Amino acid sequence: MNTRRVIKPPIFIMLSLCLTACISWVTPDVEPQLPELQQGEYQLDPNHGRLLFKIGHLGLSTYVGRFNQFDASLDFTPQNMAQAKLSAVVDMSSIDINNAKLEETLRGGNWLNVNQYPQAVFVSDSVTPITASQFSFNGQLTFRGISKPVSFNATFHGGADNWMTGKYTLGFSATGTIKRSDFDMGSYVPMVGDEVTIEIYAEFLKNRD
Repeated sequence: MNTRRVIKPPIFIMLSLCLTACISWVTPDVEPQLPELQQGEYQLDPNHGRLLFKIGHLGLSTYVGRFNQFDASLDFTPQNMAQAKLSAVVDMSSIDINNAKLEETLRGGNWLNVNQYPQAVFVSDSVTPITASQFSFNGQLTFRGISKPVSFNATFHGGADNWMTGKYTLGFSATGTIKRSDFDMGSYVPMVGDEVTIEIYAEFLKNRD
Protein backbone atom coordinates (compact mmCIF):
# COMPACT_ATOMS: atom_id res chain seq x y z
CA MET A 1 0.00 0.00 0.00
CA ASN A 2 1.38 3.34 -1.08
CA THR A 3 1.42 6.15 1.43
CA ARG A 4 2.00 9.77 0.75
CA ARG A 5 4.38 11.70 2.88
CA VAL A 6 2.89 15.01 3.98
CA ILE A 7 5.49 17.72 3.98
CA LYS A 8 4.73 20.33 6.62
CA PRO A 9 5.96 23.87 6.10
CA PRO A 10 8.77 24.92 8.42
CA ILE A 11 7.52 26.38 11.66
CA PHE A 12 9.12 29.75 10.93
CA ILE A 13 7.00 30.12 7.77
CA MET A 14 3.83 29.46 9.75
CA LEU A 15 4.88 31.96 12.37
CA SER A 16 5.68 34.55 9.70
CA LEU A 17 2.24 34.13 8.15
CA CYS A 18 0.59 34.44 11.54
CA LEU A 19 2.62 37.54 12.39
CA THR A 20 1.79 39.15 9.06
CA ALA A 21 -1.91 38.57 9.65
CA CYS A 22 -1.68 40.06 13.15
CA ILE A 23 0.17 43.14 11.88
CA SER A 24 -2.49 43.69 9.21
CA TRP A 25 -5.17 43.49 11.87
CA VAL A 26 -3.64 45.86 14.42
CA THR A 27 -2.21 48.45 12.01
CA PRO A 28 -4.79 51.21 11.50
CA ASP A 29 -5.80 52.52 8.10
CA VAL A 30 -4.26 55.98 8.37
CA GLU A 31 -6.04 58.76 6.49
CA PRO A 32 -3.66 61.59 5.50
CA GLN A 33 -6.23 63.80 3.77
CA LEU A 34 -7.38 66.58 6.08
CA PRO A 35 -10.95 67.05 4.72
CA GLU A 36 -11.70 63.38 5.44
CA LEU A 37 -10.76 63.59 9.12
CA GLN A 38 -12.93 63.97 12.18
CA GLN A 39 -13.47 67.47 13.54
CA GLY A 40 -13.63 68.01 17.28
CA GLU A 41 -11.79 68.35 20.57
CA TYR A 42 -8.67 66.24 21.09
CA GLN A 43 -6.44 65.57 24.10
CA LEU A 44 -2.81 64.52 24.17
CA ASP A 45 -2.19 60.80 24.65
CA PRO A 46 0.42 60.94 27.46
CA ASN A 47 1.72 57.49 26.52
CA HIS A 48 2.59 58.66 23.01
CA GLY A 49 3.94 62.15 23.49
CA ARG A 50 7.53 63.37 23.79
CA LEU A 51 8.87 66.87 24.44
CA LEU A 52 12.58 67.29 23.73
CA PHE A 53 14.89 70.29 23.93
CA LYS A 54 18.31 70.77 22.34
CA ILE A 55 20.92 73.39 23.21
CA GLY A 56 24.49 74.03 22.14
CA HIS A 57 27.30 73.32 24.62
CA LEU A 58 30.70 75.05 24.35
CA GLY A 59 30.30 75.15 20.60
CA LEU A 60 31.30 71.50 20.59
CA SER A 61 28.10 69.51 20.86
CA THR A 62 24.34 69.60 21.23
CA TYR A 63 22.93 68.80 24.66
CA VAL A 64 19.60 66.95 24.54
CA GLY A 65 17.02 66.67 27.31
CA ARG A 66 13.29 66.27 27.73
CA PHE A 67 10.32 67.08 29.93
CA ASN A 68 8.42 64.00 31.06
CA GLN A 69 5.17 65.64 32.18
CA PHE A 70 3.12 67.80 29.83
CA ASP A 71 -0.41 68.02 28.51
CA ALA A 72 -2.05 69.56 25.46
CA SER A 73 -5.48 70.01 23.93
CA LEU A 74 -6.34 70.58 20.27
CA ASP A 75 -9.49 72.04 18.75
CA PHE A 76 -9.23 70.45 15.32
CA THR A 77 -11.02 71.81 12.26
CA PRO A 78 -9.70 69.83 9.26
CA GLN A 79 -11.75 71.74 6.67
CA ASN A 80 -10.19 75.01 7.85
CA MET A 81 -6.96 74.54 9.79
CA ALA A 82 -6.65 78.30 10.25
CA GLN A 83 -9.38 77.88 12.88
CA ALA A 84 -7.54 75.17 14.82
CA LYS A 85 -6.49 76.00 18.37
CA LEU A 86 -3.77 74.44 20.51
CA SER A 87 -2.91 74.87 24.17
CA ALA A 88 -0.18 73.10 26.12
CA VAL A 89 1.12 73.04 29.70
CA VAL A 90 4.55 71.74 30.72
CA ASP A 91 5.55 70.70 34.25
CA MET A 92 9.00 72.29 34.41
CA SER A 93 10.08 70.16 37.38
CA SER A 94 9.83 67.08 35.15
CA ILE A 95 13.06 67.98 33.33
CA ASP A 96 15.07 64.84 32.53
CA ILE A 97 18.69 64.92 31.33
CA ASN A 98 19.79 61.61 32.87
CA ASN A 99 21.83 63.47 35.51
CA ALA A 100 19.99 63.90 38.82
CA LYS A 101 22.45 66.41 40.29
CA LEU A 102 22.36 68.71 37.26
CA GLU A 103 18.57 68.38 37.04
CA GLU A 104 18.30 69.82 40.56
CA THR A 105 20.58 72.69 39.54
CA LEU A 106 18.45 73.44 36.50
CA ARG A 107 15.29 73.49 38.64
CA GLY A 108 16.85 76.29 40.72
CA GLY A 109 16.39 80.04 40.62
CA ASN A 110 19.11 80.86 38.06
CA TRP A 111 17.56 78.50 35.55
CA LEU A 112 13.98 77.17 35.44
CA ASN A 113 13.07 78.46 38.91
CA VAL A 114 10.34 75.85 39.29
CA ASN A 115 9.36 76.91 42.80
CA GLN A 116 8.18 80.29 41.54
CA TYR A 117 7.25 79.27 37.99
CA PRO A 118 6.21 75.60 38.03
CA GLN A 119 4.68 75.60 34.54
CA ALA A 120 5.31 76.83 31.02
CA VAL A 121 2.18 77.48 28.95
CA PHE A 122 1.69 77.83 25.21
CA VAL A 123 -1.60 79.05 23.71
CA SER A 124 -1.98 79.45 19.96
CA ASP A 125 -3.70 82.50 18.51
CA SER A 126 -3.41 81.65 14.79
CA VAL A 127 -2.51 78.82 12.44
CA THR A 128 -0.78 79.45 9.10
CA PRO A 129 -0.93 76.72 6.43
CA ILE A 130 2.46 76.02 4.81
CA THR A 131 1.71 72.93 2.71
CA ALA A 132 -1.12 70.40 2.64
CA SER A 133 0.36 68.68 5.69
CA GLN A 134 2.43 71.41 7.38
CA PHE A 135 1.24 74.29 9.50
CA SER A 136 2.68 77.01 11.69
CA PHE A 137 1.02 77.26 15.11
CA ASN A 138 1.62 80.84 16.29
CA GLY A 139 0.93 81.95 19.83
CA GLN A 140 2.18 83.08 23.21
CA LEU A 141 4.62 81.13 25.34
CA THR A 142 4.58 82.06 29.02
CA PHE A 143 7.72 80.91 30.81
CA ARG A 144 9.31 82.21 34.01
CA GLY A 145 6.53 84.80 34.23
CA ILE A 146 7.33 86.28 30.80
CA SER A 147 5.15 85.95 27.69
CA LYS A 148 6.66 86.03 24.20
CA PRO A 149 5.36 85.21 20.71
CA VAL A 150 6.55 81.79 19.50
CA SER A 151 5.80 79.72 16.41
CA PHE A 152 5.95 75.95 16.03
CA ASN A 153 6.14 74.36 12.58
CA ALA A 154 3.94 71.29 12.75
CA THR A 155 3.73 68.31 10.41
CA PHE A 156 0.48 66.38 10.30
CA HIS A 157 0.95 62.61 9.92
CA GLY A 158 -2.67 61.52 9.57
CA GLY A 159 -5.60 60.19 11.54
CA ALA A 160 -7.08 56.77 12.21
CA ASP A 161 -9.26 54.71 14.51
CA ASN A 162 -7.00 53.41 17.27
CA TRP A 163 -8.04 49.93 18.43
CA MET A 164 -5.64 50.16 21.41
CA THR A 165 -7.47 53.10 22.95
CA GLY A 166 -10.83 52.80 21.25
CA LYS A 167 -10.52 56.44 20.19
CA TYR A 168 -9.95 58.25 16.94
CA THR A 169 -6.33 59.47 16.90
CA LEU A 170 -4.33 62.20 15.16
CA GLY A 171 -0.53 62.28 14.83
CA PHE A 172 1.66 65.38 14.76
CA SER A 173 5.29 66.37 15.12
CA ALA A 174 6.52 69.94 15.56
CA THR A 175 9.65 72.02 16.03
CA GLY A 176 10.30 75.55 17.23
CA THR A 177 13.05 77.71 18.70
CA ILE A 178 13.23 80.19 21.55
CA LYS A 179 15.97 82.31 23.07
CA ARG A 180 16.26 81.59 26.77
CA SER A 181 17.61 85.11 27.37
CA ASP A 182 14.18 86.40 26.24
CA PHE A 183 12.81 84.73 29.37
CA ASP A 184 15.42 86.11 31.77
CA MET A 185 17.43 82.90 31.75
CA GLY A 186 20.66 83.93 30.06
CA SER A 187 23.18 82.31 32.38
CA TYR A 188 26.46 81.23 30.75
CA VAL A 189 25.67 82.53 27.27
CA PRO A 190 27.51 81.87 24.93
CA MET A 191 29.22 78.85 26.56
CA VAL A 192 25.76 77.35 26.85
CA GLY A 193 23.73 78.32 23.80
CA ASP A 194 21.06 81.00 23.95
CA GLU A 195 18.90 79.41 21.28
CA VAL A 196 16.91 76.35 22.35
CA THR A 197 15.35 74.00 19.82
CA ILE A 198 12.12 72.36 20.95
CA GLU A 199 10.79 69.16 19.37
CA ILE A 200 7.36 67.67 19.99
CA TYR A 201 6.07 64.25 18.94
CA ALA A 202 2.45 63.62 19.83
CA GLU A 203 -0.71 61.64 19.30
CA PHE A 204 -4.04 63.26 20.14
CA LEU A 205 -7.14 61.28 21.15
CA LYS A 206 -10.59 62.52 20.18
CA ASN A 207 -12.82 63.38 23.11
CA ARG A 208 -16.21 61.73 23.17
CA ASP A 209 -18.94 63.83 21.57
